[in-house]
Amino acid sequence: MRKGEFSCFLFLPEYAYGAMGCPPHIPPVATVLYEVQVLDFLDSAQVDEFFSMSVVEHNTVPLSMLLNVVDTERRFGNHCFNQSRFEDAKDRYKQAEGEDEKRSIVAVQLPIYLNLSLTQVRLDRHLKAMEYGHKALEINPNNTKALFHCGQAYLELFDYEKAQDYITMAQANKAFDIDINNLLRKLAIRYKDCLDKEKEMCSKMFADFVKK
Repeated sequence: MRKGEFSCFLFLPEYAYGAMGCPPHIPPVATVLYEVQVLDFLDSAQVDEFFSMSVVEHNTVPLSMLLNVVDTERRFGNHCFNQSRFEDAKDRYKQAEGEDEKRSIVAVQLPIYLNLSLTQVRLDRHLKAMEYGHKALEINPNNTKALFHCGQAYLELFDYEKAQDYITMAQANKAFDIDINNLLRKLAIRYKDCLDKEKEMCSKMFADFVKK
């Protein structure tokens, strides 16, 4: 069900109020129709999964899951608070607080991963540059520098399609950035050269085949 949707549930007497009913509103042996509307909901599946894990497993969960757990617990806390369920709200906020400390530690890692990625690019270690770029993107999926470094790495690894994907996403954040636009031009030139070489190779192969 989605927010705002209605559903109807029809219950036979044995699954509702039985032979006695519930006087004065529900007569004996009554078939009961329930109409339910979803006013609001929070998806807690990932939260439940997280808190069923061991402490060791908590240290290995993906960052995206950790961020989702913190956000969901906060939203649950806000929901309870707005309903004046202050004890429940307190418990939810405390759960979020513990995970938020981990998130703060992770957030400090972002500039470190960005610097490592850039350093690896300068050292022509493009697989490592890509690895640290992706770690930065786990923390901030829309980080322009991380997208740019990944684009650089993929370009040097001759994966032109992925290079274009990442550089284009970086450009969407900073349309007039000189470095990003220069890298896109470099990609276009490299890709054209690659296609030209492929055509030349195919032409030679075809010419050799005709001679035979």
